[in-house]
Amino acid sequence: MTLAQAPLLVDGATHSAQTFRMMIKDLSHGTEGITEATDLKVTPLPVPGAGVQVADGSAVIRGKANMWQGSYTAYNIGTETVPVAPTGATPRSDLIVLKVQDPEYEGGLDPAKDAINFFDVVPNVSSTATKAPKGVTGIAIARLDIPANTATITAAMIRDLRTVANPRRERTLYTAYPHKLTKAWQDDDQWHAWPAEARWMIPVPDWATKAIIVVTLAGLRLDFADVFGVMQIVLGKAESQSTVIDDDQGKGIRRTTAVVADTLTLPAEYRGTSQPLFLRARMSKGEKGDLSVDEGTSMVADVEFTEGPV
Repeated sequence: MTLAQAPLLVDGATHSAQTFRMMIKDLSHGTEGITEATDLKVTPLPVPGAGVQVADGSAVIRGKANMWQGSYTAYNIGTETVPVAPTGATPRSDLIVLKVQDPEYEGGLDPAKDAINFFDVVPNVSSTATKAPKGVTGIAIARLDIPANTATITAAMIRDLRTVANPRRERTLYTAYPHKLTKAWQDDDQWHAWPAEARWMIPVPDWATKAIIVVTLAGLRLDFADVFGVMQIVLGKAESQSTVIDDDQGKGIRRTTAVVADTLTLPAEYRGTSQPLFLRARMSKGEKGDLSVDEGTSMVADVEFTEGPV
């Protein structure tokens, strides 16, 4: 194989379709999938019937004929209706595939008059299928698991198979440092926002669908008696799982490190806004020890936003 003499953006050169497809492959890092989280979602018809609808959006599809085919882009403007055949006496699983059929590699379509990319229904696939059939230049965006003797597709029958081709990620560290001793609220088995310094306003990217949050408190102070309580992260109104603080060392002053972490699914209304991130504690009535922060405590919030289909 010799070096292809078709670099883009050279005056006087002739640029083949393959040159552009290879550029798409390079720019998409060789991946395929939808472009953004809401693209090409498959849902029932407005009045459920013998078909589904595909939302607008775009995608990258990698050519499967050979490694030099490159990749294609496709986009849907508006909502596309895809008919689905009813089942007979046995249940059936169908794949909804965004397919490209390039006559340079397969079939006999005429690009001047035929649709080269289209939504295709691949019937009778495995009930665990998640990918387009081998050798097909296309991406699976949904699987329909249809009961026997059924002509109406409902939401319960649709499994979303979309993946984002190049999901975005954004990670930021936030720190806080108490300047005086403050204790968790009274031992009343109730949630209280604490410590006051562990509060940050977090800008949520407009593409984010999940937040992976890890808050570390180093140098937590315990004294007076045995300590038992739980701590939790809150982002906006989204609550994390709780971390237990359990210490049976009696009256002496001691230090510990606590880590509170969870992955939170973000409500759509959080995207593109700033939301408060804070900690809260709930101390047990059964133990009277004090949980405190002071000048010997450091707090770090590690916040990573990720993108996935919604």
